[in-house]
Formats: sequence, C-alpha cells, structure tokens
Amino acid sequence: MTNFGAAQRGLFMAVTVLYWTSMYIYVPTLSPYLKDGGYSLQFIGIVLGSYGFVQMFVRFPLGILSDRMGRRKPFILLGMFTAIASCLLFLIPGSWIWPLAGRIVAGVCASTWVAFTVMYAGFFGNGGMGRAMGNISLMTVSGQMLGMLLSGWLNDGFSPAAPFMLGAIVAAIGLALAMLLRESDPGGDGQPGMSFALIASVVKNATLLRVSLLSVLAHGVLFITMFGFTPLKAQEFGANGLQLTLVVFSFMLPHAIASFGSAAWLVPRFGYWRTIGTGFIVSGICTACMVMSPSIEWLYVTQALNGLAQGLHMPLLLGLAIRDVDRSGRATAMGLYQALYAVGMFSGPFLAGWLNENWGLNSGFLFGAFLAAIASLLVWRWAYADRSRGVDSQARNRSM
Repeated sequence: MTNFGAAQRGLFMAVTVLYWTSMYIYVPTLSPYLKDGGYSLQFIGIVLGSYGFVQMFVRFPLGILSDRMGRRKPFILLGMFTAIASCLLFLIPGSWIWPLAGRIVAGVCASTWVAFTVMYAGFFGNGGMGRAMGNISLMTVSGQMLGMLLSGWLNDGFSPAAPFMLGAIVAAIGLALAMLLRESDPGGDGQPGMSFALIASVVKNATLLRVSLLSVLAHGVLFITMFGFTPLKAQEFGANGLQLTLVVFSFMLPHAIASFGSAAWLVPRFGYWRTIGTGFIVSGICTACMVMSPSIEWLYVTQALNGLAQGLHMPLLLGLAIRDVDRSGRATAMGLYQALYAVGMFSGPFLAGWLNENWGLNSGFLFGAFLAAIASLLVWRWAYADRSRGVDSQARNRSM
C-alpha cells in the first residue's frame, strides 16, 4: 500500500463529492421535470429504471477490466466525463430520446463507482475496511445531499434546466481534479491482474452473494422512494422548491450520520445482522407510512426515519461485499456486487412506475415496503443460521 498523503486524501474526497453532486443535482426535480414535460408515470419509471438497467451490464465487466489492468484512475476519469455528458443530454429539446439517453449515460457514469470504492479501499488494510467504507459512504451521501439540496433552489430561482447546467459544470471541475489523482495501489502491490480462473472463486463467495441480494432489495426501496417517486408525493402536497429541499434534507442528513456511524458504533455492540435487519424493518415501516402521510410535515418525518434506517445497512453491505476477497479481486467482487444491486435500481422504479400508472402513486410505496419486508426475513434467516454456527459473534469482534 502506497503512502497516501493528506493532499491526495483531500483531492480524492473532493473528486468523490463532486462526482456524486453532479449526478444527483437534478434527481429531486427529475420526475416533476419529466411529468411537466407531458410524459406518463410509466415512461418516468422507465427513465428512472434505465439508470440501474445499464449498471446491471456495465459494472461487472468494468470491475474485471480494472482488476486485469491493475488501474482505477482511468475509470474515475471516465466517470467524470460521462457525468458531464449525462447532464448535457437532458438539455437537448424535442424528443423523448434525450432524457432517456441522459439517464442511460448517467448509468454508465455510476458504473465507474466500482473504481472509486476499490481505489479508496486500497488506502486501508483489511482491518480498516469498515472505516474505509464508512468514510466513503459519508463522501457519497455528502455529495448526493449537496446536489439534491441545490436542486430545488436552482429550479425555483432560475429555471428547470438550471440543475442540469450546473451539474455539467461541477462534473467538469471534478474531471480536472481527477487528473491529479495518483493510483492508491499501482500494479496491485505487484500482484498479477485478476485471472479468469479466480473470477469463479470470487462469484462463489457466500458473503458476497448474500449481501448482493440484500442490496438489490435495499436499492429497490431507495430508488422507489427518495431517488424516485418521493418528490412526486411532495408535489401532491403542493411542495415548492424550498419544501422539496427540506424533504431531501430530512432524508439525507440522518442518512449521512447513520452511514458514518453504523460500522463504528453499532456493529461492535449488536453485530452485522442485527444492525442491517433493524435498518430494513424501520425502512419498510416508514415507506408504508408514506401512504398515510396527511401533510408535507408528516412526509418530513417519514423521510428522516427512512434516511436513518437506510444509512444503517448501506455502508455495511458495501464493506461486507469485499471484506473476504483478496485485493487483486476486489474490483471484480465490487463490480459483481454493484451490478447485482443495480437490478434493484432498475426493477424497483420500473415496477413501481407501472403500479403507479395503474393504481396510483401510493401503490409504488407499498411495493417498496414489501421489498423491505422480504429483506428483513432474509436477514433473520441468515442471522439465525450464523448464530447456530457461532459466526456472528466472531464477526462482531473482527473489524471489517
């Protein structure tokens, strides 16, 4: 592991925050933007789902390629370039193809997150994996929150196109800074690139497969709610730009706090499965309660608790995905993990969009609560099996 000085640490953090800011600066206003453009809820679901659909097919081969090259920086540069292109595509008028193309390119951009996470993990040993994933989850949520908080203000104060314009500018700054990054683990510490023989061993990793399935369900809930149709629920209450910003803030701030603290504070006391399971249970309850929200104020409350709950399990699942994988195969494992959870990013809003079109907006949120309930049952089953073998008590005492 190379010496990663304070300057490079700060640079990586800045690039990561700008990366997520550029991708999420238009997310709160995207579904209202498309609806105001005359598109149906079913088409909006397709556009939202296309983001995850692309990642299902791009992330895993990108991870394999990164491991075989032993490089992460080229893919980070690709991510910043496609972030620029995505925002600009939304600004082209005249056809349904452009918003769909913009979201598809955003999916390619998000696929490069594989390289970000593995590059940052390379700055820490295996014993610091929990800390690494907690830190990078905080960077992720900070960038997403910054972008989403700016979205409503830009939309109200300037124009519906303003979030896309600023997103392209932010991504361009991130691209310039990313060119100054150094590889955290050049050449994999002298290890050979990932061989095809080792790929099979990675994809059979039991922990990786478990957390991938849970992450499919978690991202289905997330992209049905805050990153999907929650802004339309707020719009039903007549929310303006400021109120939409408050909805975002009420979700993202608790999400950021929980993402940073779950591995450090909760896992040592309660173990992985209890912490993850609690997150899913509370998230499911809050998603179902959105259906019964009588006002925008109640929506703030449901989003605050939902953000806290989803922040409990997201970073833990991310860290567990590569905890038991050798460094030479981490991008492959992360690529598989992120490709699989992209199934939830696609299918969640796609199916919710169909339900919403036929039975109203609340039907999609009930579907999201159902996904969280399935995840809770799986966590309970696996936790019971691990306790029978004494696995969870061992894992609790072992740092990620």
